[in-house]
Amino acid sequence: MAPILITGGAGFIGSNLADRLARDGHRVRILDALSRAGTERNLAWLQHNHGERIEFVRADIRDHAAVAHAAADAQAVFHFAAQVAVTTSLDDPAEDFAINIGGTFALLEALRRRGGQVPLIFASTNKVYGDLADLSFTLSDDAYVPDDPAVREHGVAETRPLDFHTPYGVSKGAADQYVLDYARSFGMPTCVLRMSCIYGRRQMGTEDQGWVAHFLIRALERRPITLYGDGCQVRDILDVANAVDAYVQAWRRIDRVKGRAFNLGGGPANAVSLRRLLDHIGELVGHPVDVEWSNWRAGDQRYFVADTRAAEAALGLQPKVDWRTGVAELARWLAAERRLNLPIAPEIVASSRRMAAS
Repeated sequence: MAPILITGGAGFIGSNLADRLARDGHRVRILDALSRAGTERNLAWLQHNHGERIEFVRADIRDHAAVAHAAADAQAVFHFAAQVAVTTSLDDPAEDFAINIGGTFALLEALRRRGGQVPLIFASTNKVYGDLADLSFTLSDDAYVPDDPAVREHGVAETRPLDFHTPYGVSKGAADQYVLDYARSFGMPTCVLRMSCIYGRRQMGTEDQGWVAHFLIRALERRPITLYGDGCQVRDILDVANAVDAYVQAWRRIDRVKGRAFNLGGGPANAVSLRRLLDHIGELVGHPVDVEWSNWRAGDQRYFVADTRAAEAALGLQPKVDWRTGVAELARWLAAERRLNLPIAPEIVASSRRMAAS
């Protein structure tokens, strides 16, 4: 059986996807430089659980020869390897360019030169839509609410014009467009998923990436959390199990969705302000969260909620995990992983589940 290649497969979403595919009986080839904290533990977990179904190639996505070799016999490719932080892109835009644009282009070229019809599913970002500065908002209950009724009801749709901000937004946006154009220009079966904030097990969050897990880790360790701006920013957060389902479905339905980009996020039902999320985390850990404040950062969006109706219709997605339940489960996993005390009261868990079901 030909392997499925996952670039960045030892990362947060990549390792969850690798686990799903291996459980489904597939051989999975992971290409990863293991440069991020936690990736070695994720890889060890995969190898322990799935043995020979997991093949590991230690290589950087900028090693174009290694990338081409890893893709040479793959039956499908999921491309997660990337520079993922806006702050890092501002510090070193050349590296950001080489990884996000150069690495993606090299992978596309390797598949094009191979010939045939090898599906490529690309992990993009909602940052391709810019800072949404043209939208007006009303502040209500510690959260920004769009004045546009369509955006307020459904979120930001794929018809939104692209508007790249910061080197990170430009590099991911350019890679996004390359992936789509290779479907148009060369007939390659590619698909793009523009992700909102994904959270869940195996997320070793930092301030720059994986912020839901970062908030939980800091709260569990009784350390302060820095909020940039006023904390009323709204994000639609999505459990990683739902994200993995979307990637698998995009692959399975590639003949129907090739050449398309879809928004992938929690949608309006899982939209939450940072302040409200921290209140929930405080309930989970049993004490108020210590917050420090700083200025807005470049490219920060006051609001982003994905309109996910197109993805749901085209991919046939499963119901989304409610954010309260999902965050509580992530808190449990992080506490166990780090051997920290988590005094979640039974009534809080029961309340989260009741709210999720309602």
